[in-house]
Amino acid sequence: MRLVAVAVVLSSFASLAAAQDRMPPIPAERLTEAQRKAVAEFEGVRKAPLSGPFIPLLRSPEVMNRARALGDYLRFTSVLPPRLSEFAILITARKWTQQYEWDVHAPFARQGGLSADTIAAIAGGRRPERMAADEAALYDFCDELHRLQSVSDATYARAVAAFGEQGVIDILGISGYYSMLAMVLNTTRAPLPAGHPAPLAPFPR
Repeated sequence: MRLVAVAVVLSSFASLAAAQDRMPPIPAERLTEAQRKAVAEFEGVRKAPLSGPFIPLLRSPEVMNRARALGDYLRFTSVLPPRLSEFAILITARKWTQQYEWDVHAPFARQGGLSADTIAAIAGGRRPERMAADEAALYDFCDELHRLQSVSDATYARAVAAFGEQGVIDILGISGYYSMLAMVLNTTRAPLPAGHPAPLAPFPR
């Protein structure tokens, strides 16, 4: 019976993964003036075409502009090194089973110095066994935050000792920002890039 239930869950997630994109790219001739300006600003700052969550976010260009600006800080210039900021992003992507976020950020985490074993453990929904002290402090903070919607005094104190108060706020910002993007991506069923298989297995419900 349990095998049947798991098969049903896997089948339902496979169906969702294959479901039609609810908010595909808007044809250039249908863009409003505000949307055209938002695209130009995005491409001017990011030096890349609109992609991922920003395609559906373009339906509300002011939200997209402000989300992009927040992401510019959290991803590129927060007080956390890439090894830790990308770690926080992966923890968030795994909590939401957000395939696009994971597909994009797992390579950045590896480039930033996060170990392959740690990345694999997060992908599998497990606490990594071998982490540096700052990685363990960040993991416990993010794990409690996502599971309990708060953190204990002990976990908070460890995070402040490891990252300072600004670092804690930056971790909260990353967790909240990438949760919001995961909501957008999951709700609109934004697809992975062509040829990219889904990297995360669904959690049984």
